Amino acid sequence: MSIPSKASSLQAYNMLLYRTALHPEFFEIAGRTRVDHGDYEFEAWLFPGGHLARFEHSGVCVTEVVTEAGDNLPDRGLLTTFPCAGEKDHESEFGDDLLYITSIQTEMLPDHLFSGTYSELKRHAESGDSIYTHWSDEIGNNNLSLIDVQRFSNQVHLQSYHLRQDCKLVLRTQTIFEVKA
Repeated sequence: MSIPSKASSLQAYNMLLYRTALHPEFFEIAGRTRVDHGDYEFEAWLFPGGHLARFEHSGVCVTEVVTEAGDNLPDRGLLTTFPCAGEKDHESEFGDDLLYITSIQTEMLPDHLFSGTYSELKRHAESGDSIYTHWSDEIGNNNLSLIDVQRFSNQVHLQSYHLRQDCKLVLRTQTIFEVKA
């Protein structure tokens, strides 16, 4: 049995930004949330180790995908892809009235800090309105993915956490979809 290297999980994670919706068949969806508010629509899907967030307003669709398995995703509508390793910020405007802002941070923690972070985020997920999934990989490591969504009159805020025990990875994203007034 081969055990994944500590760098391989982190290096495999990418964020993909699309100008179109994606079909659910590409993902093993473990949870969903949806927001219909005024003239925008938002949907988020959570799957083991990643998420998808889709925002639509006035005929414009923006879809964010964080995954380690992006090879099977379509190229149609793909605007950009970038690795999640380290710290990254990205901002894009779509038309005159839609703004997308995201921030990505990754950390590889020592065992004791990873264990504490895992426990804290699992408690948070179980006690609130988070959508979460925890799963074991092929060698029995416990992993956790969760998303929190906040709705505002002209914005949706998404925070995600993906924790991988094999490399003690904590991947956090913060994204804002904003309809500019």
